[in-house]
Amino acid sequence: MQFDSIVFDLDGTLWDTTPACAVAWNSVLQRNGLAFREITADDVRQVTGKPHDDCIRLTFEGFPEHELQAVIDQTAVEDNVAIARMGGTLYPGVGEGLPLLAERFPLFIVSNCQEGYIETFLSFTGFGSYFQDFECFGNTGRPKSENLSRVIDRNGLQAPIMIGDAEGDEVAARACGVPFILASYGFGRGIAPDHVCHSFRDLTEFLLQPMTN
Repeated sequence: MQFDSIVFDLDGTLWDTTPACAVAWNSVLQRNGLAFREITADDVRQVTGKPHDDCIRLTFEGFPEHELQAVIDQTAVEDNVAIARMGGTLYPGVGEGLPLLAERFPLFIVSNCQEGYIETFLSFTGFGSYFQDFECFGNTGRPKSENLSRVIDRNGLQAPIMIGDAEGDEVAARACGVPFILASYGFGRGIAPDHVCHSFRDLTEFLLQPMTN
């Protein structure tokens, strides 16, 4: 598998922020006096990987539109506030692996997250120097395939590879003619990935292998 750059999904691939997001969603419900059961990290995990609007609509199905829109808008902000305070859990090996990968390849992020979320990730983890560019649904309102294409085009990538944990990541990669590696330790599943890695340490070893041949 030949590649010269790496594009990562974020949630379910590099870290897990579902506990912080659950706190944020419950805070928004309480602030608005909306009756609903307590949101758990598992609730958030069920919808992670979809655009933020879709996550909220699926979780709070049945809410009137004006309430849904309020929750969508407020959780988009409150998520970032909660994550800046509480952070997320990096998958084992991410902290050690990213610096090694960044020494060999240009690294990028494409996510379905809201505006400001990737910046919060980079600030909280201190990983900003490892990534050369990123794009997300919150910035563009466009599907992941288009955001992946934007990153490829504006950085002049010739042979990128996509790493993600969900079918949507694989669909985006295929739409752009990009090989896809499934991070099976994450939230979702793949369709027919080009390769499967069961831990970030395995992923790092696999990605560095071509450079040592």
